[in-house]
Order: sequence, then C-alpha cells, then structure tokens
Amino acid sequence: MHDDAEREFVHSRLIDAPTDRVFAAIADPVRLARWWGPDGFSSTFQVFDFQPGGAWRLVLHGPDGADHPNDNRFTDIVAPERIVVEHLSATHHFLLTITLAAEGAGTRVGWRQRFDTAAEKARIAAFVTPANEQNLDRLAAEVLRGS
Repeated sequence: MHDDAEREFVHSRLIDAPTDRVFAAIADPVRLARWWGPDGFSSTFQVFDFQPGGAWRLVLHGPDGADHPNDNRFTDIVAPERIVVEHLSATHHFLLTITLAAEGAGTRVGWRQRFDTAAEKARIAAFVTPANEQNLDRLAAEVLRGS
C-alpha cells in the first residue's frame, strides 16, 4: 500500500460564507449540478440520494461534446461538516472527502481525493489538479450566488 500523499490530491479554499451555506450548495442537487465539474463541463443528474449509502449517478458533459457517465455512492455525510463520495469505477476509483470548517466568518473547504494507487494518481494528475481547483472556484461562485 502506498503512502496517502502519493495517492492523494489535496486542495482547500476559504469561502466567505458560513458552513451551512456552503453545505447547502453541495446537498441541493439543483445547486450542485450548477457547479459540479471543471470549467466548460455541465452535469445531468440521474440519481441523487443524498444519504450515507445513497447512489449518485450523473453524466458530465465535456466542452468537446463527450459524455462521461459517473457512478458514485455517498459513504458518509455529517451535516454541515463532511461529505465522503466513493467514485465507483474499476479504472478510475477514488474517495473524495469534502470537509467544511468554520474559519472566522467563512468556511475552509477541504478537498481530498484519494486514489487506489500512486500510478493512477500520476496518470491523471495533469487534468485533475486544475480540475479540482476549478471545482472549488465554481463552488465558491455558487455559494455567493445563493439559492
């Protein structure tokens, strides 16, 4: 088993809003669909069962017109502190842990994406590193936009 640092992407962002407002932008499927994915992508949700063990199936529509089906499961939800999502793919399996912690008047969003192997992380690093930052940019914009 590889060290976590070799298998993980770790990002964080301070968003100028309380944790309950940030959590709401994740827990509401309409709002989540507006920001989920990197720049240029849009999402169509097919199933969104926001509870531990619940399924989340969606299609990410790329700017090149390609569709990318995603099958996920919520493995842990502690409102308004943590959401853990397991991406269920034999070739691209990972756990995404999103943490929300009050920091002053804002919320520190932690974004930890752990792959099964260091090789898998390395294979997609050029895409995932900026994509994760773009996801956090889009989340911050959605939180500021409101419901």
